[in-house]
Amino acid sequence: MERGWPARGGFLLCLTVSLLLQGRGDTFTINCSGFDQHGVDPTAFQGVFDRKAFRPAINYSIPTHVNISFTLSAILEVDAHLQLLTSFLWMELVWDNPFIHWNPEECIGLNKLTISAENLWLPDIFIVESMDEDETPPGLTAYVNSDGRTKYEKPIRVTSICNLDIFYFPFDQQNCTFTFSSFLYTVDNMLLGMDKEVWEITDTSRNVIQTHGEWELLGINKATPKMLVGSNLYDQIMFYVAIRRRPSLYVINLLVPSGFLVAIDALSFYLPAQSENRAPFKMTLLLGYNVFLLMMNDLLPASGTPLISVYFALCLSLMVVSLLETVFITYLLHLATTQPPPVPQWLHSLLLHCTCPRKCCPTAAQKGNKGLALAPSHLPGLKEPVELVGKVPEPREAELNGHPDSTRAQQEHEAQEQPLADLWVQFSHMMDALLFRLYLLFLASSLVTVIVLWNI
Repeated sequence: MERGWPARGGFLLCLTVSLLLQGRGDTFTINCSGFDQHGVDPTAFQGVFDRKAFRPAINYSIPTHVNISFTLSAILEVDAHLQLLTSFLWMELVWDNPFIHWNPEECIGLNKLTISAENLWLPDIFIVESMDEDETPPGLTAYVNSDGRTKYEKPIRVTSICNLDIFYFPFDQQNCTFTFSSFLYTVDNMLLGMDKEVWEITDTSRNVIQTHGEWELLGINKATPKMLVGSNLYDQIMFYVAIRRRPSLYVINLLVPSGFLVAIDALSFYLPAQSENRAPFKMTLLLGYNVFLLMMNDLLPASGTPLISVYFALCLSLMVVSLLETVFITYLLHLATTQPPPVPQWLHSLLLHCTCPRKCCPTAAQKGNKGLALAPSHLPGLKEPVELVGKVPEPREAELNGHPDSTRAQQEHEAQEQPLADLWVQFSHMMDALLFRLYLLFLASSLVTVIVLWNI
């Protein structure tokens, strides 16, 4: 009896050592006895499921390599005020699990299985720029090959921080980043890589993207910087996603109506300066432009100062200057028809210089003019200045009125003021033409500057 116990103990010891050696030599090979056409025996993977709390590594000094790729399937929203990009991604993670291995020939030719993701170890990969909680839908599965290669895909709705530059709105391009990194594992435990090339990710995203509205995908680039947090060094992959806004909506609703209003304001200079309709017409245009800006304010970015806001402010300023110019010319014409003051010598010389037939603005009416009676140079539609002063009554008409002396004195007074009034009317027309040309020059140069800045 005493000899039986050592013999039995030696047998158990040999059995244990043999089992350990067998398990050690056959590296975690899964028994396929439960594999048949009716399904898979879950007990064959129970050892793998029990290890899901630990990183799948036989030697913990060797880091686990996790390959990352994603597909951008939708660009949902770009919030310029909060500087956020909302998109929809299909993230794909691939790594090797050395605890999973079976022989396909012994397992009815089975090369791949789908296993519930909650029963496997999953790398804690997250997007650094994400501002929302991870709302991964439950019940996802992972693909496991016979050699232990595990592939896990999950859809995620990402609201990420993006440094948006809206200066060139609506012809702007944005460059947002998706940085994939681990929260717990340093470079000693986990290294990140890629199974796909960047151009493959870009082409796949362009083919499957669902939103064809305001934004379009231009391209995707990558960088692999390290992130140092204290004394811990983390591996990460940074993807640069370039997107561009489709400007057709804003061109049709903002730029085209604004251009039409400014063009009508420029053409309003061809209305007669002495007409009573010119100033009210410009005021109506100015009021309409303000109403247009108020109605289209929802289409403009809520923060920052885009170039299009500068363009609208410039157009509004030009309309205000145009109205002020009309008020100034109207005042000069009124002054010329009531009590014209003496003309300064420099103004007299300027008018003589500009109305000379050989100088800057020759006209056919200048032939036969003498002294200070200068022919007006004006925009189309302006009346002759003699109509503003009034005709001098004939002597026969004065005698019929019964007041020959007073009429003769009035005639002499008007005859003396007639050349002075003509000078002021001439000056008013010259100023109207000069300011109109300056208006067109400034408008053209401003539009060219804005277009060049938009095309940079």
